[in-house]
Amino acid sequence: MGGYHRGERAVQERAGFARQAGQARGAIGNTVPDVAVAFLAQQPHLVAGATDERGRIWATQLTGEPGFLTVPAPHTLRIGALPAPEDPLAPLLTGAGSGSGSGPVPVGLIGIEPATRRRMRMNGRAVREGDGLRVELDQVISNCPKYIQKRDHHPPAEATPVSRQAVDSTELSPAQQRTLRAADTFFVATASDRGDVDASHRGGNPGFVQVLSPRLLRWPDYAGNAMFLTLGNLELNPAAGLFVPGWETGTSLHLTGSARTVWDEEEVARTPGAQRLVEFAITAVREVASASPLRWSAPAYSRFNPPTAA
Repeated sequence: MGGYHRGERAVQERAGFARQAGQARGAIGNTVPDVAVAFLAQQPHLVAGATDERGRIWATQLTGEPGFLTVPAPHTLRIGALPAPEDPLAPLLTGAGSGSGSGPVPVGLIGIEPATRRRMRMNGRAVREGDGLRVELDQVISNCPKYIQKRDHHPPAEATPVSRQAVDSTELSPAQQRTLRAADTFFVATASDRGDVDASHRGGNPGFVQVLSPRLLRWPDYAGNAMFLTLGNLELNPAAGLFVPGWETGTSLHLTGSARTVWDEEEVARTPGAQRLVEFAITAVREVASASPLRWSAPAYSRFNPPTAA
């Protein structure tokens, strides 16, 4: 459970970080430490990634009052929420492990607290349990606070009826392109060739996500923890899903498609701070208005964020 698969090892070797990755392996376990139990109990949201019935990977957000995330056993996470019907992962997760012989659903999870720049990743297998999910954990991973923008959450100014609206397309609209160019945070879900899913955070100054066309994005891969869990999955399986939170509006932007790592030194050198680049080709887009009840303050950008290209 604390080892690396062949894709991760291949990327670690190519990047020249095999030794550092070996040292970082100790941060990967399969139980939730006591301090993390308390951390999760304070969170109002959780990012999740999974592969749908068509083989597409999506990332999304689950929300609830603090306390909706509990750890009934060291290897188990209980999530007291399900995706709304408009969510791209709703059909999969609401039926996880129930009916027609369906088994547990591999999921990648990340709990993040922008106000303190703390985060933790959990990967495992989810089944429906009442009004929520039970996840048996295979991996619990400690992460550093780099590239997290500091934000505080608060409820909407006025309680209004939720009117979720989902819009689907196969490419980004002009407004969605502007959203991505202004983004300082997104989450990416990937999976190994065996189907094990991981969810990860990406952050930077506005402009770090480059919109090359309505169907093609690029972003820098900054210096990190040397594990290369995301790029290692992409080495074996190019499928990926992105979730872009609307911090001020509660809108969720979900993208699914395929990604590849760009190693070309001349290409990489054009982007400040980049160690590598990732290109993401979009095959489907879903935007859900009023997906989240949470609203967040303006960001204080991380001091680790490299400058963006002019």
